Amino acid sequence: MKIYHNPRCSKSRQTLQLIKDANADVEIIEYLIAIPSKEELKDILKKLNLNALDILRKGEADYKENFKGEDLSNDEWIEAMIKYPKLIERPIVVKGNKAILGRPPENVLELI
Repeated sequence: MKIYHNPRCSKSRQTLQLIKDANADVEIIEYLIAIPSKEELKDILKKLNLNALDILRKGEADYKENFKGEDLSNDEWIEAMIKYPKLIERPIVVKGNKAILGRPPENVLELI
């Protein structure tokens, strides 16, 4: 199991704690430091069964300053997330061929 984690985010910390409480093996990826590649993001989106726009944090300053009102393709939003990783919704937990958004954190229980 992998968690794309931001330690400054309370929902991300809560999700990680649920994983640890279940004694599940987890690889922690601090995605603001180890930015996912285009291929990784496409794979995550496929496992989430979502489009890039569905995991875009529109409240972030990076979005408001650079993309508000833009109508980009899925690939262009993925490129934007690579350039501005704060735009990626968090946390994302991946296990095998499934993934969930940890909002609310209890969603992760589906994968444990």
